[in-house]
Amino acid sequence: MIPIQQLFSRIRRDKSFGTASFEIGYLDHSANKIIRIPFTKINFEEGNQFSFQLEDETGEMAEIPFHRVREVFQDGGLIWKRDG
Repeated sequence: MIPIQQLFSRIRRDKSFGTASFEIGYLDHSANKIIRIPFTKINFEEGNQFSFQLEDETGEMAEIPFHRVREVFQDGGLIWKRDG
């Protein structure tokens, strides 16, 4: 399994691969469940190798550590899953 940062980089930079529709599933500690969001809702801060930002359902910006990403879907199919 490739590291999640490498997969995110490929989605963002590889034009032939990144044209698909991607979603990620991350562990939300408040809801105690995996939340799926479109990849297009993610904001990557230049130089930040530990987390990304997204706008939550209340309109607030949330910082999500990469280690909380549990799944990645491409066109609805699971392509990456963190064990454990």
